[in-house]
Amino acid sequence: MQVSPPDAMPAPDPASAEHMEKVRAHIAALIEERGGSISFAEYMQEALYAPGLGYYVAGSRKFGAEGDFVTAPETAPIFSRVLAHQVAEVLQQLPVGSRAIVEAGGGSGALASELLKKLAELDALPEQYLFLEVSPELAARQAEAIENAMPEFVERVSWLADFPERFDGVFIANEVLDALPAERFEKAAGEILQERVAASEEGFVRATAPATDNLRNAVLSIEQNLSSELAEGYRSEVCLAAPGWISDLASSMRQGFAFLMDYGISEREYYAPDRDDGWLRCYFRHRQHNDPLRYPGIQDLTAWVNFSAVAEAASSAGLAIAGYLPQARWLLEGGLQEELLNMVEMPTDAQIELSRQVKVLTMPGEMGENIKCLGLSAGEIDGPAVFQRADKAHTL
Repeated sequence: MQVSPPDAMPAPDPASAEHMEKVRAHIAALIEERGGSISFAEYMQEALYAPGLGYYVAGSRKFGAEGDFVTAPETAPIFSRVLAHQVAEVLQQLPVGSRAIVEAGGGSGALASELLKKLAELDALPEQYLFLEVSPELAARQAEAIENAMPEFVERVSWLADFPERFDGVFIANEVLDALPAERFEKAAGEILQERVAASEEGFVRATAPATDNLRNAVLSIEQNLSSELAEGYRSEVCLAAPGWISDLASSMRQGFAFLMDYGISEREYYAPDRDDGWLRCYFRHRQHNDPLRYPGIQDLTAWVNFSAVAEAASSAGLAIAGYLPQARWLLEGGLQEELLNMVEMPTDAQIELSRQVKVLTMPGEMGENIKCLGLSAGEIDGPAVFQRADKAHTL
């Protein structure tokens, strides 16, 4: 997706504009309460998750043609069917009666509904499907999707606001880590500054302040890992929330396997010299731009994932790194060919559409190389075979 210049962005519709003003007022009041500015991570948290107001919490369409972006499960049902082969490999290692799937950020329910249909074909259905979901609107869409796909399974589905206390089975997070609030920082005059957000008559504006100890230590750790200092004027992000999220996952998953799929790269790539304005991106009506302060509450804000840091946090929390690979390789080696062979009898028009979908999922310029899958295992569970055949964890 190309980055759109400011004058090419569409204007919000009246309802969206009205909602945006409510979000602005909420964040402006918070800024005043906090003494004139808040960290960028706090701004991102409120813009995305403020109760009743944030982008992922309020009742607006986010996914698909009517929303702001599409995910792999929305793009092509075959994505979820390939995932099902690998989920089945994990669930079949657990005793009947203790097989659960936990999905964080289940979106419209497209992944869950297609995944469950394929698992039924493979005779590998779980006893429970748990959504970690903060949006009532999305929870309703997820329930509708499963009702339409597998009405007989609805009674096994539940919704949670946080990780379950303990579970055995599979954890799925597709494009979740990139929506965790991230801190923005800048190197200036040899110091590390925290990017903050202040209010003005025209709207929100960028501000800076000396970095907090946590942020400063995180940036110094990055420089130590890179064996070099970041250049003067270098700006980027660091997700201080990710290690805690991974720790919560490790505490929750007793025996199981986690699939973490997201736009992301290694730490060395993330903080490369030529990436001196970071990896933060904004999405509004299928257009990408670089101004996170422009449409608070009605646009998606994401920061690509530093998978090296996620893997380090997982290891520290007691999870085993089963493998790391680009989405294209994960699909091609993990069941895509088998699924395509099952569809050779499709009408010509359907085959053409399927070919288009597969290209989006696998082409380097699309999702194929930009999205990675990190596999984590807990207990005595063996990861799916694809992680042994195509592992690139040595690049982290």
